[in-house]
Amino acid sequence: MNQISPLAYVHPEAKLGDNNIIGPFCYIDKNVEIGDNNVMQNSVTIHVGARICNGNEFMPGASISTKPQDLKFRGEETICRIGDNNSIRENVTISRGTASKGETVVGSNNLLMECVHIAHDCVVGSGIIIGNSTKLAGEVVVDDCAIISANVLCHQFCRIGGYVMIQGGCRFSQDIPPFIIAGKEPTKYCGLNLIGLRRRGFSNELIDKIHTAYRLLYSKGIMSEGIQEIKNNLEVTKEIQYIIDFVESSKRGIIR
Repeated sequence: MNQISPLAYVHPEAKLGDNNIIGPFCYIDKNVEIGDNNVMQNSVTIHVGARICNGNEFMPGASISTKPQDLKFRGEETICRIGDNNSIRENVTISRGTASKGETVVGSNNLLMECVHIAHDCVVGSGIIIGNSTKLAGEVVVDDCAIISANVLCHQFCRIGGYVMIQGGCRFSQDIPPFIIAGKEPTKYCGLNLIGLRRRGFSNELIDKIHTAYRLLYSKGIMSEGIQEIKNNLEVTKEIQYIIDFVESSKRGIIR
């Protein structure tokens, strides 16, 4: 049974699962689907097109599936997908998709801190932490288990690799490859995310291989030559293949 405050508004066409708590001054629009065991503190707004799974908590002021901040948006029917067990803190805004991709996606078990903005058509994986006031522009992709600190500005179309640590206050317009620390001004490679990798159970031997891969990659002025050095000199484990695929598929280039 859902607990809905008499001071909340739920559109009669919205679809709700079971055991949700909807606090006062929440607004849930039409064409919304919400699963089970979600908690919406006061003053949460769930706009048209939201598809929310189970066990999420939304703090006051969160605004989900907002109209995209994109002048090309013409009111097409798009959606915003939210997975399971996310903590979405105060004043977080997540836009729904545009005709470009049709949906914005946030995975499961993420912590989105106060005033985070995730723009239209972004794809955010699972197990991710995004710090206060960080902004992801349109069509950004964030792979699983990344940590993005506070006040980070990410240019549209960028990709952020898995298991990275991005230092607070960074601004960047190129891709951040996996397993590294990115920081300074301009944003650049600052070594491996050693603490994060060890916490995730990476062995010292594997960490050493990843470190060698980046040493080879950045030893050449041309990334394709660095990739060839990796292929020639290292056993290609799935982690090394991830680095290779990430760099070879990068459209914006990776940070130096």
